[in-house]
Amino acid sequence: PRHKCGNQKSCPQNYFAFKIISGAANVVGPRICFEDLVLMSSVKNNIGRGLNIALVNGTTGQLLKTDAFDMYSG
Repeated sequence: PRHKCGNQKSCPQNYFAFKIISGAANVVGPRICFEDLVLMSSVKNNIGRGLNIALVNGTTGQLLKTDAFDMYSG
């Protein structure tokens, strides 16, 4: 069976499914999936160098904001 975000098993009821995949240098970008919806990826063109963060409402699961913080340039 297929599970949300490609996880190996389903999450319990009243829990959110998510998967975070780290990038590999500048070859493969990071990817953040939440409840089977890709929030950030190179395909969506909303990732950057450094830390990529998606802010999600913990009660509703609504995406509030995405951003990247460049730790290299300061």
